[in-house]
Amino acid sequence: MVRWRSGTVTALRRGWAGAVELDVALPDGSTMRALAYPELVGRPEPGDRVLLNAGALLMGLGTGGYALVVALPDRLPPDPPVSGDSRDAGHLVKARYTPLQPILLGVDEEASPHRAVLESADDLAGLPVVTADLHSALPAILAGIRADAPHARVAYLLTDGGALPAWFSRTLAGLRDELVGTISVGQAFGGDLEASTLHSGLLAARHVLDADVAIVAQGPGNLGTGTRWGFSGVAVGEAVNAVATLGGRPVGSLRISAADPRPRHRGVSHHSLTAYGRVALAAAELVVPDGLDPALAAEVDAALVPLATRHRIVRVPTDGLDAALRASAAPLSTMGRGLDADHAYFLAAAAAGRHAAALFGGE
Repeated sequence: MVRWRSGTVTALRRGWAGAVELDVALPDGSTMRALAYPELVGRPEPGDRVLLNAGALLMGLGTGGYALVVALPDRLPPDPPVSGDSRDAGHLVKARYTPLQPILLGVDEEASPHRAVLESADDLAGLPVVTADLHSALPAILAGIRADAPHARVAYLLTDGGALPAWFSRTLAGLRDELVGTISVGQAFGGDLEASTLHSGLLAARHVLDADVAIVAQGPGNLGTGTRWGFSGVAVGEAVNAVATLGGRPVGSLRISAADPRPRHRGVSHHSLTAYGRVALAAAELVVPDGLDPALAAEVDAALVPLATRHRIVRVPTDGLDAALRASAAPLSTMGRGLDADHAYFLAAAAAGRHAAALFGGE
């Protein structure tokens, strides 16, 4: 449950789109590193008293290593400018029935300027959609797209398996100029557009953002228990089904690694095998990069044999992808490992991006 703390802001540190880090002095004389989302709680200033949810920090979680600001109780932010007694500014409630549930304008609801476009939208018209189970794949997939299609219009769909606020992601802040928009779907929020479901979000990517390629991945801070089914990224298989149902082209970014210390994630991660082999009922194009170490390549090929009965296994050349990855607008890191420490992981994601770029034929 929640571990509450109360303290006083002593310093503001770095900030990025939608978030600000701060130091908070506690009554016992210790200091906590905290994170605030100004859109939710207001912008803290030194001297403000803040209420914190400190559980993730105290537990030592890597991605969630902050105390989160719940409120500035002595200096509440003003109400939004639009009256709260109508649906004119939207009525999508996300993080529903939690104390910080925001009420947002859904891209396809009645008050949305995009309502007319989306009211009868039902087809992605062959839109290539890359699916990945970790947020860390996002910049690598984008690098692969940009390697061959530098002017492609790329949309990102943030699903709710990890961080719900898009503002938490420094990766997204770094890629802001590389994307035509972020669509937060399900319980996730804080994107450029808000959608109630992945299906409506995909249609918005195609018909509102006019995307050439879309990328679907959960936010940072995924949930995993070390079991086959206890991982939030298993929803990648459901994303494949959604893309296929709407007439898009699912492209599976495989989680491949020779560096992960956990045997279940070496070669092709058991999470990819579960998501694409058990959850995805529709066919996808699963991308395998050329140029893997021969031992790793053999392990990958063997793991994918059962999946080939449903999916198409696609071999993609990797010339130029290393340079594209090193030029990424956002730092590359997965489970604390950078590009050189886990090259195969990022190369596989970039190859999926390259294949998606080839599908729409962009330049």
